Amino acid sequence: MALLSLLDVHLAFGGPPLLDGVNLQIEEGERVCLVGRNGAGKTTLFRIATGETRADSGEVGRSARQGILTQEIPGSLPGTVREVVASGLGPEDGHEEDWERDLRVDDLVARLGLPEDKPFDALSGGLKRRCLLARALAAKPELLLLDEPTNHLDLESILWMEEFLLEARIPLFFVTHDRAFLRRMATRIVELDRGKLANWPCDYDTYLGRKVEAEEAERRQRAAFEKKLEQEEAWSRRSPGAQRKKSEARMEALRKMRAERGGWRRADGTARMDLAAGDLSGVRVVEAEKLGFAYPGQPPVVRGLDLVLRRGDKVGILGPNGAGKTTLIKLLLGQLSPTEGTIKHGTQLEVTYFDQMRAAIDDAKTVAENVAGESDTLLVQGRSRHVISYLQDFLFEPSRARSPARMLSGGERNRLLLAKLLAKTANVLVLDEPTNDLDTDTLDVLEELLVGYQGTLLLVSHDRAFIDNVVTSTLVLEGGGNVTEHVGGYSDWRAEVARLAKAAPATKASAKPAAKPEPSPASPASKPARKLTNKEQRELADLPARIAALEKEQAELTAQLGDPALYKDGPAKAAELQARLAEAEKAHGAAVTRWLELEG
Repeated sequence: MALLSLLDVHLAFGGPPLLDGVNLQIEEGERVCLVGRNGAGKTTLFRIATGETRADSGEVGRSARQGILTQEIPGSLPGTVREVVASGLGPEDGHEEDWERDLRVDDLVARLGLPEDKPFDALSGGLKRRCLLARALAAKPELLLLDEPTNHLDLESILWMEEFLLEARIPLFFVTHDRAFLRRMATRIVELDRGKLANWPCDYDTYLGRKVEAEEAERRQRAAFEKKLEQEEAWSRRSPGAQRKKSEARMEALRKMRAERGGWRRADGTARMDLAAGDLSGVRVVEAEKLGFAYPGQPPVVRGLDLVLRRGDKVGILGPNGAGKTTLIKLLLGQLSPTEGTIKHGTQLEVTYFDQMRAAIDDAKTVAENVAGESDTLLVQGRSRHVISYLQDFLFEPSRARSPARMLSGGERNRLLLAKLLAKTANVLVLDEPTNDLDTDTLDVLEELLVGYQGTLLLVSHDRAFIDNVVTSTLVLEGGGNVTEHVGGYSDWRAEVARLAKAAPATKASAKPAAKPEPSPASPASKPARKLTNKEQRELADLPARIAALEKEQAELTAQLGDPALYKDGPAKAAELQARLAEAEKAHGAAVTRWLELEG
């Protein structure tokens, strides 16, 4: 029996049905991802699957215990972490003792790395989501339903969640726009499009190729149908009178074709975005030397950063939640004054800032008013455009453009903020988590826009694929004020960390004393070397082992710093290891110098 089944499910809220005869089955061992454009009805279908929403008609069967992780994090939940996790236990089934239930809660708290006595409301967004996942797992679910599980999580938390879910081997039904998460987790993809659900029993990359083929086949089929309909319409206008019975049958077929054509629901268009860089900025946009910043009484957020940001650079900024990414951006833009070092800004900078909290959107105003105010037109890249026409480029229908902004979904709010900001010219673009809630088609359009952008880009994102496809270099906040710069995107940075960790043990050979070169017969006699004291001889004998030990310690510390699990509880532990690594490197350098001195 299927763990979850939907049979001929219908649901409409006026207008075309949101779900039009949807059928779905999820079997044991599957990890099924639901994809579709913003507004297609994914969250509604998810809520029907969980029982939160009832369909107008159809059957929904559930034969498995469900664990549910919703997209929204509650603003407030009373109690400690342990109490919140324990609230997911559900009613006793008579087969478990109290101590067994308590032990399961303890195990979940420990496995998910949660501070059990800390109030839920005092947690970071990432830890809150982990706590809610633990609550969903407390009832020993046989099917786990996740709605945008990676939203607002930092990269290390996303990697941790992937590993945890793969190891747990619990069947999944999930909604996500995170393409890297989708690629790794999904064993099957179902796509909601124009009220219908299409099944794609393959991985994500195969799905993309097959979808293009299916869309092309649909286009050809509809073109042939419309050509046939046009021919029949031309025939009907000639009012044939001969062979009346045959004519009546042909007219009936024509009426059916008209009805079929009238019932078509065309696919939504693709968002059309454009962005002008405006006047050129100076060649050097930002130049920082030994830049540092710390809030009063707090550890440094940035320390000793040397950076030159040039016109046209596209820089990704990575780091755990709370590491200081927003603080770094404010430093680079001059919104915060450094507590040490210097920073210089170039000339003619025009900055546009995309805020992940979407504070620039006024919920009391309509979608159109948020973009153009009280006017019906706005100036876009030097030419006047009607606001309704402009918003249609961002997939807002005229009726939607006149509705209050508070009625928008998360993806629509992101598209509205993009429409508001991209109407301006900017030669420095700062995007803080622009990908949250955007569907994959809109992400593709935004990627192409940013790749072709001629200005300077600072991009904060936890979307690994987006970072890889857009940026040319990456700044990584490693904790303890350390910020490192790497060429390329996320994958390039991870590959570099792995390479350094792998190569570090090989450097042991450098600690072995090199064979003394034989003096050249042709060389003049050198000055006799000073004879070493007994203490120096003992020191020389001990140095190779000390150098080897220091190199081993460096390799181990480097490997630990490259482990995603290190960052799950914040930057403190990473900062401690980074400080130890710096001390080991300094001691290693001094030991090698001393060994060369004594050997000489």
